Amino acid sequence: MISLAIGQRSLGDTRIRFPLWPPLTSGCPATSSAEIAYPVDVDYDYELVGEFRPDRYAALLPPLLAPGLGEGGTPLIELEPGIFVKDESRNPTWSHKDRLNRCAISAAVGVGAPGVVVASSGNHGASAAAYAARAGLSCVVITGPDPQPAVAAFLRAYGATVVSVPWEDRWPLMRQMAERDGLHPVSSTTVTHTGHPFGPEGYKTIAYEIHADLGTPAAVFVPTGYGELLFGVWKGFAELERLGLADRTPRMIACEPAAAAPLVKAIRQNVPAARVEVGPTDAHSIVSPVSGYRGLLAVRGSGGRALAVDDTRLRAAQAELARAGLWTELSSAAGLAGLRSVGPFDGPVVCVSTSSGFKDLIA
Repeated sequence: MISLAIGQRSLGDTRIRFPLWPPLTSGCPATSSAEIAYPVDVDYDYELVGEFRPDRYAALLPPLLAPGLGEGGTPLIELEPGIFVKDESRNPTWSHKDRLNRCAISAAVGVGAPGVVVASSGNHGASAAAYAARAGLSCVVITGPDPQPAVAAFLRAYGATVVSVPWEDRWPLMRQMAERDGLHPVSSTTVTHTGHPFGPEGYKTIAYEIHADLGTPAAVFVPTGYGELLFGVWKGFAELERLGLADRTPRMIACEPAAAAPLVKAIRQNVPAARVEVGPTDAHSIVSPVSGYRGLLAVRGSGGRALAVDDTRLRAAQAELARAGLWTELSSAAGLAGLRSVGPFDGPVVCVSTSSGFKDLIA
């Protein structure tokens, strides 16, 4: 099915529209400032969608110009009556990032980039490297100063070039490579998080799959760093509601490590995004000193909330998942940890589990 994407819209002011190409990887140029960066996302001609089938959703994704690796279609596992786990470790590189990178690497193909560059020491870098390899593109992964040898080996297995720099130098170097070498950035380059405009569209497919299996749950608990996954799942349910296939969206519950929790702060202070000091935590995949505006939109738009969960709760949730036969990295247990911290809901709930426990062994 052909994509019905028609352009990009500013999330800072949705009346402002841009052409679909090129992807605005530095956020909205009209509403962003030196202090706050507003993302853009993809808009579609919803009037032409027609009959929507969860297994044929390419019409509501950006043009998929890069070949896939069998991403998506992950199982929804009932942990106990009314509590379900969406197990994203079943994706090709063992994490939810594969859904994002199918779309983001397609954007690189669409603009004719010779390769991609990403700042990551974990899931995102591995996924970008795999999808770039599949598309025949080069990939540079900029990591922190002391990547574990197994991490570097994982990335290089896909043919990626691994560049280790001090933490604060990762994003300036990524911007330099994008401008100097023409590499397409597939992670955020902005002062507060915006990320790739095509990427979070891939996360909508999680919502489509949950709805096909369960209908609309009461809430979805999501491990949250920058909020791209949170936003994508919410947007997917919002589209189902817009198309008349659902009568509401679930409450989106952002679950952040208590060692940082910038989205919790942004909501509390009623600001688009916030910065925080980062304390010690082993939830490396989702700890962040800065939030993004997408997360705020998802929480507010769904009547949800943001939770801060400490490592003790994360480890308890990780152990609970393991007893049920699901081995996850610590960050992936944040959804269940969030649920256990607030108690029961009136109706079924889904906890998204983002990545395999193998990642903790190499992180």
